[in-house]
Amino acid sequence: MPSADINYLTVLVAAILSMVIGAIWYSPQVFGTQWMKLTGKKEKDFKEGGSSGYVVAGLGFLLINYVMAHFVQYAGSNTLATGVETGFWLWLGFSASVLAINSAFSLRPQKLWAIDAGYYLACFLVSGALLATWV
Repeated sequence: MPSADINYLTVLVAAILSMVIGAIWYSPQVFGTQWMKLTGKKEKDFKEGGSSGYVVAGLGFLLINYVMAHFVQYAGSNTLATGVETGFWLWLGFSASVLAINSAFSLRPQKLWAIDAGYYLACFLVSGALLATWV
């Protein structure tokens, strides 16, 4: 396997940006209200036990961006456009498809898949761009 020179600060910043995108994406002004309606969740559900979700998401995005940094380098992505392209293909192959399979078998509404997959698309595009250009 080829080696990759990982910029850990970039990985950290990309993970933090993914969390910021999530805070905006799932806010009541964007998709939060619709997402809660589709999942059957209420705000109080997150106030009672929501902090563990942030820990898991933060660690998950650190791992996602660490692995994505490898793929960005393996693909030779070193411009904004090629970083976005790499992020798109990683999203399509590993995130959108996994979410679609999970949604299909759990009988979740397609609109819920679109909200969640759209969030990951935004994260993967931003992360791909950042990881490709911030050396």
